[in-house]
Formats: sequence, C-alpha cells, structure tokens
Amino acid sequence: MPTNAAVRADTLSFDIKDPELAKAGRGRIDWAARSMPVLRIIRERFARERPLAGVRISACMHVTCETAALVQTLEAGGADAVLCASNPLSTQDDVAAALVPQMTMDDGCDLVSAIVSRRRDLLREIVGGTEETTTGVVRLRALEASGELPFPVISVNDALTKHMFDNRYGTGQSTLDGIIRATNRLVAGQVFVVLGYGWCGRGLAARAKGMGADVVVTEVDPLKALEATMDGYRVMPALEAAAIGDFFCTVTGNSGVLTGEHFSRMKDGAIVANSGHFNVEIDIAWLEKNAKKRTVREFVDEYTLKNGHRVAVLGEGRLINLAAAEGHPSSVMDMSFANQALSAEHMAKHGKKLEKKVYAVPPEIDREIARLKLKTMGVRIDKLTPEQEKYLASWEEGT
Repeated sequence: MPTNAAVRADTLSFDIKDPELAKAGRGRIDWAARSMPVLRIIRERFARERPLAGVRISACMHVTCETAALVQTLEAGGADAVLCASNPLSTQDDVAAALVPQMTMDDGCDLVSAIVSRRRDLLREIVGGTEETTTGVVRLRALEASGELPFPVISVNDALTKHMFDNRYGTGQSTLDGIIRATNRLVAGQVFVVLGYGWCGRGLAARAKGMGADVVVTEVDPLKALEATMDGYRVMPALEAAAIGDFFCTVTGNSGVLTGEHFSRMKDGAIVANSGHFNVEIDIAWLEKNAKKRTVREFVDEYTLKNGHRVAVLGEGRLINLAAAEGHPSSVMDMSFANQALSAEHMAKHGKKLEKKVYAVPPEIDREIARLKLKTMGVRIDKLTPEQEKYLASWEEGT
C-alpha cells in the first residue's frame, strides 16, 4: 500500500508513493474484504439508502486494506471521502484540514488537533466526528474538559464491539506478528514483559502466553494489576521487570514508559517494541544520546550502552504491528470499521442536535454489529421468552 495518501473524490487529487502499486493494492483490498462481511452488508444498505449523500468526510487513519474497505463503504453511502495517513512518518494533517470537511474520522485525534490548532476557520462547516483509538479519546476528553472541543465526537473506541475485539484480539495477534517478523526470535521460554494491562495489554499477554512465554505485566492501576495477577501473570514494577525481561512491549498510550533508567538495567540483547499508538512510550532520544546505534536488520536498531549491553528497538519505537507487519486481521477490523460507518451515519443524522462532547457509540449500533457478526459467522443464539422478559422487567417476582 502507498505510504502517503491524500485523496479527494471530486478532483481525484492525490499524493501517493507509486501509482504502479495500485494493481497489487487492489488485490490486497479484495483479499481483506472477504473477511469483512459486516462492512459488506452495511455497504450494500448504504448503496441503496445513501445516508451520507453530500457529506464531506476527512479521515486521518492508517492507510491499510481494511481502511480502504471503510472508505469504499462511506462512498457507497454518498460521502465525499478524503483520506490521509496517520502514520507519524507520513501524516500531513494540514492537507486533510485544508480540504474543508463536514465530518472528521480520526485515529489518535491528529486531525481534530490540526484543525483546532491551525485551521479554526473550518469549524463553521463541521458537524461532528468519530475517533478510533484509546489515545485519541484521551486527547478528545482533555479537549472537552478544557472547553476546547469544537464539535461533538463519537468515541468508536468505547464500543464493546470495538475495544473488546479489536484492541484485545487484533492488537494481541498483530503485535506478536510484527515482533516475530522483525526479529525471527523464538518467544517460547522467554520472559515477555507487557507494560500496561488495558484491553491491548490483555490481548498481547494472552497471545504471548499462548506461544509459551513467561509473561510479566507492569501497571499503575491497582485494579488492572489485580486482574493481571488473577489471570496468572507475574506483576511487578517496570524497573524490576527491566532486569529480567527478554522482550518488552509498551501498550499504555502514555509517554516515558521505558526510559534510560530501564534501559540501563536491561540484560544484553533485550528487545523493545511499542504497540501503544505513539512512539513517545519509549525514550528513543535517551538512547540516541547515550548509546551507539547500528541497524542490524530491517526494523531493528541496536543500541550499545556504555556498560556494553545491547538493546534492540523495533520499528523506531512506532507501532510494531504496522511497522513490521500488516496491522490487525481484517475480520476484527470488520467490526471496528462497521462502528465507524454506522457512527458516521448517526452523526450525519443527529450531529447538529448534539452538544460539543465526546459521546459513546449508541448501544443499538453496538448490538446490531454484534448481531450481524454472529450471523455472518453462522452462530445462532437464544431469545428471551415473553415470561423471561416480564421477569427481568419486574421487581415483584422472584422474592
């Protein structure tokens, strides 16, 4: 797929790496679409009903096969969709901001931040937006708390059919995929340190354990630390884990998770990666200043510290599942992007009535996506009987 993309449907302007890659890209898009039946069902309805007709949507997201399927769905619904890459190496937020959106679709709050800081003149046109990630929602809630959120935004990340599956199963599998592709190292029998036990951390810990790793979890939240302990993992402070880990992966969404103090305690050959959205989780600047760097293989920069120990940083500290692999499997992004599409439809219908707040995905959308996913998987479930519905709705019975 191209590393740069900014496309507008009406003018067909673009900024991409190489147009000759289009044929291969179409093949990958078709392959991904086979595992995205929920989005296909939504796209077919959108094509009939055109709920986004005349709506201009600017999306700043990772440019993957799955994102292409989402954009096709939005366009089937009548939207004039613009897409730019949210990868830090290629993002041109101001390009997307300059294209006068009526609705934003964000991954990490990059686009909203660009509009708020540099293109406030566009705010009159914008009805609302959606946000894909935990980190982006944190930033949006900070904007809301400060009174700076310029329009209503639906937190797609808060949908159960997003974070319980995308963050847990998608991040878990794709992160290990990226680490293994980059290093070709055996995980079994190694101490694998997961820094952060949110939904992404839960998924990564489970997948690493499934491959035979001795999993250690670090946390700052006592509830999550307790859960990790009950799930069977060793839990300890990051500085203690630094001395025993073979693999380290940050999944916190915060900055300064692994710093010079941690690197100095790591044993020779420690491997460090990030899957928590931004590369600020790993203090690369400290390593650049205090260690000798050499690239030993693609996606692997080895830093030799003054004590002679070597620390390998994968993918420049950026999202390893996208830097060295292909991101989440299509079947899990099917639900995430179904949430994006239906949330865009909801915002188009109701955005002008909403306050400037961060909203959860409406429960009816969450349930509908779960229902469609089960249907496409051939899974059937029971229904409540009238008597059971009456029992659950009353307080008199059962006493």
